[in-house]
Amino acid sequence: MWPDNETERDFLNFSGVADTVAEIIVQARGRPISIGVSGAWGIGKSSLIKLTQASLAARPRKEGEREFVFVEFNAWLYQGYDDARAALMDVIATKLEKEAEAREKAIDKAKALVKRVNWLRAAKLVAGSTVAMSLGLPPTGLIGEVWGLGQRFLSGGVDGTLIEEAKGKAGEVAATASGLLNPKEETSPPKEIQALRDNFEETLEDLGVTLVVLIDDLDRCLPETTISTLEAIRLFLFLKNTAFVIAADNDMIKHAVRRHFEGVPDDLLVTNYFDKLIQVPIRVPPLGTQEVRAYMMLLFVENSDLADDVKEKIRSGVVAQLRQTWAGKRVDRAFVQSLHDPLPAELIGRFDTADRLAPLMTTASGILGNPRLIKRFLNALAIRMTISNAQGVGVDEAVLAKLLLFERLGNAKAFAELMAQVSASDTGKPVFLAEWEEKAIAGQEQALPAPFDEPFFAEWLTLPPTLADTDLRGALYVSREHAPLITPEDRLSSEAAKLLTALLQHPEMASSLKDRLLRVPRTETTVIMDRLLDRARQEQEWGVPAVLEACLVVADADPPQGARLAAFLGERPAAQIQANIVPKIGDQPWSKGVFDIWDRGQVSRPVKAAIKRQRENGNVTI
Repeated sequence: MWPDNETERDFLNFSGVADTVAEIIVQARGRPISIGVSGAWGIGKSSLIKLTQASLAARPRKEGEREFVFVEFNAWLYQGYDDARAALMDVIATKLEKEAEAREKAIDKAKALVKRVNWLRAAKLVAGSTVAMSLGLPPTGLIGEVWGLGQRFLSGGVDGTLIEEAKGKAGEVAATASGLLNPKEETSPPKEIQALRDNFEETLEDLGVTLVVLIDDLDRCLPETTISTLEAIRLFLFLKNTAFVIAADNDMIKHAVRRHFEGVPDDLLVTNYFDKLIQVPIRVPPLGTQEVRAYMMLLFVENSDLADDVKEKIRSGVVAQLRQTWAGKRVDRAFVQSLHDPLPAELIGRFDTADRLAPLMTTASGILGNPRLIKRFLNALAIRMTISNAQGVGVDEAVLAKLLLFERLGNAKAFAELMAQVSASDTGKPVFLAEWEEKAIAGQEQALPAPFDEPFFAEWLTLPPTLADTDLRGALYVSREHAPLITPEDRLSSEAAKLLTALLQHPEMASSLKDRLLRVPRTETTVIMDRLLDRARQEQEWGVPAVLEACLVVADADPPQGARLAAFLGERPAAQIQANIVPKIGDQPWSKGVFDIWDRGQVSRPVKAAIKRQRENGNVTI
């Protein structure tokens, strides 16, 4: 399994771009600079930010050059918990205070900076007033409320209620700011804003550092959080010895700005706002087939048992080769094998998987070379192989990978038809694919029927291995969280198959199917319950999951299935049982046995209390 987070190790040949961003910051020589790193979700912006920081930190410092101090800020983490504008100001001020104390210089100025940020937070200017008042616009937040009261006084609307309201708000402001400022100091929001900027510049000058603020995940935020963060950036922008690197999708940022200026039809305003914030826009380059293949191979290397120094040797060799792909160099299995000999046979087999899948991973509309989506695909493949090994189902990884690719990126109806054909076959082989695969591999034109008539499927047919003569029952069995696999022994009538599909896809609607279930033979309700319990085993919390509703309806239609459901629930791990399942099954004729098992076991106290209440209410069948 591979974690879904950024990395400081370059798997995508992003080092060149990161070094370029770092060089722009160095060449600014203390002049303010703001750089926007843009790209779609999952394309690698966060990793590029990390690589930029590593590049700056690793640079040998020439005489007279200032040291870089880094502040990392993820606006998304603060969304819903703190005002992003206030949080960013606080993070920057706190970082400089710590640096000052560690260097034993500019301590007073750094503490003064923290104090001014605290004053702005206490006055709740950061809730919308800072920028507004600095631009001469009406403020918002607590100060805005007081300002509004003042406007009402000036308009002549004075009464007792207004006076009491004003006293209350004035007291609230005083209480909020208490202890943060010397009462004798005369100050105002505009003065504090300018003083904060001056204080900030002086602190950086005295410390002899350039502050590099790395802002990530801005495009994950709601428009309000995005704008709050951008406005905080504006407070510190264009001040000496600062550099801002902002990772976000340009289109998402512009959407937030457009929402902020809602009602203003001029898109030029949005563009100008964006351009004033971002001086140097840099877009994360899209991945081609070479990069996708290399990325997948490096992920497999990273997850192998090779020594760390060998992994690093292969990684650096692959990245160096990627820099030469413009000259016709290739990153493939043969090249990676040449970097270290011998490699484990299992790892070489996975390189074959990467070779086969890379072209489709690059062009398929559901992935388009997106590193995060590639990683998630490989994680899903690894999970299914683990299930296969644990349950003793012999599945070839290449076959499973090809099916998973179809399931994730192909037409859902086409995949369902494939499963139906496999289920209907005594051998589990999709023989209907034979002619299509033969023509596709030979490069012959063919008109495929719906729902197989799409470009993805035509390209998928060419992927090795061919499947027409392959028993797919094992592969589909470990993939059955998406659809039921019905073997020839379990073959259902058309009506029962429709009911099973409906129960699996919409279990919450099961009660509407009871009348139809009553007419299904017991042999078929047994198969239906088998498949529902297969699905139910994937649940990790047993409160009232939707699949439970489907199981209860089947047990009601065919009472012997109730005993099977009771046995299943009694076997669930105690930690999974939640109290709200107790009243849900309390009126079932088989619930007493389940409650006895849970009561004797290690279920939580709330569950035991719920069982006690249920018994006292007399709803449990004795």
